This record gives sequence, structure tokens and C-alpha cells, in this order.
Amino acid sequence: MVRIRLARGGAKNRPFYHIVVTDGRNSRDGRYIERLGFFNPVARGNAEKLRLDIAKVEKWQAKGAQASDRVAQLLKEARKTATIVAA
Repeated sequence: MVRIRLARGGAKNRPFYHIVVTDGRNSRDGRYIERLGFFNPVARGNAEKLRLDIAKVEKWQAKGAQASDRVAQLLKEARKTATIVAA
């Protein structure tokens, strides 16, 4: 099954995650099909915490990709902030 999930990067104790589309059988940080954005949980000040291409996510979900629990939360947050920016 195709999954939308987080792939970890960054240094020890400084996590940085890429939001990727991958085959569910691949390892967490292994090969992926497409990168959709990033999530920086330790962002401070004016640093960008989340960037996500919602249109690409919706395209992949229309094709049957399943989002992980954490990515679903991030997607909900991204949609919420996108409507505030658009309004």
C-alpha cells in the first residue's frame, strides 16, 4: 500500500522530518516516490515549522494513498492555517 508518512532527518536530538509518499514496505528513511513537504518540530522564533503541498497530498489520497496518524494531524493543521491565510 502507498503511504504518506514522515522520514526522519536532522542531527541527534534535533529532529527534522520530510513528508513523503512511499511504498509501505520500504523502511522509514528509505526510498520514496515523492516529497510533499517538511515538518520541523523544534522550530523557534520565525522559523517555519510546517510546509506541505496540500494539492499534491490530495492528488495522492485520490489515488488511494493512506496518511499515517501523525501526517493526518499535520495535514489538518496545514489546512487550518491555509484557510486563515486565504481569508
